[in-house]
Amino acid sequence: MEHPDYNSPLALKAFLDENGMAMQKKFGQNFLVNQDARKKIVDFLDVQEKTSVWEVGPGLGSMTDEILSRGAKLTAFEIDHGFARLVREFFAPYAEKGSFSLVEGDVLKTWKKYAKENGTPDRFFGNLPYNVAATIIADTINEGVRFDKAVVTIQKEVAQRMTAKPGTENYSSFSVLCQWAYTLKSVVDLAGGNFWPVPNVASRAVLMIKRDDFPRCENPSLFMKMIRQLFSSRRKTVRNNLLGMAGGGETCDKVLENACISPSSRAEDLTLEQLLKLSDCLHSQGK
Repeated sequence: MEHPDYNSPLALKAFLDENGMAMQKKFGQNFLVNQDARKKIVDFLDVQEKTSVWEVGPGLGSMTDEILSRGAKLTAFEIDHGFARLVREFFAPYAEKGSFSLVEGDVLKTWKKYAKENGTPDRFFGNLPYNVAATIIADTINEGVRFDKAVVTIQKEVAQRMTAKPGTENYSSFSVLCQWAYTLKSVVDLAGGNFWPVPNVASRAVLMIKRDDFPRCENPSLFMKMIRQLFSSRRKTVRNNLLGMAGGGETCDKVLENACISPSSRAEDLTLEQLLKLSDCLHSQGK
């Protein structure tokens, strides 16, 4: 089957109409119709011949086509049955060569099983649905799955949370989690007019490069649990948020003293390095 013109909203709409399909808002579907932006984003993904890639939400395959044309071995995760049927047909020649496969269903429910059976790819890519972008990113890190490089196009607000610095409004446990696992760089800002249908939010592409010094703490599970707890009540002090995990005031005070952190500090003011040290001091207390 011939691909539609990925750069033309009118052609895309006509193609969907001809195939009895429509965009589904619940899946956060928006096609990037700016060809230059597509190429630039895939350039940052840095794929070579035989580079293994996961793509979330291929839609009608505009980015899929760009990645496969560079010789990558790509697995796409698609929740929309109609789109899944079409991309199977579009990329059947690649599938016959073993360089394209499709996992149909909700990626949040399918990726772990697929990773267990097939391993972690070199690259991760996706124009991620706005309603689940943070969950997908956090889930992979929480499960200990990291990619050498990833490029995600997400709501600008989510991107700002990923890259936020201590002491800023957007700094959160999600910021700490992402910066713990990856070096992050915002690479392309995309106004709504770059997409069809036009979303009512701005988007940003973020490059994620795996950190060589990860995990940099003695107990990663404890660290992840601790940062969630510390940011759960932003108005509370670190001491008040940590009391339960530390097992009481005396132990909590000792942990904070060993970590050189003031009990009256708030999580939003602590750097990644301070939080890592705090986690190790908590771990040394047997927590």
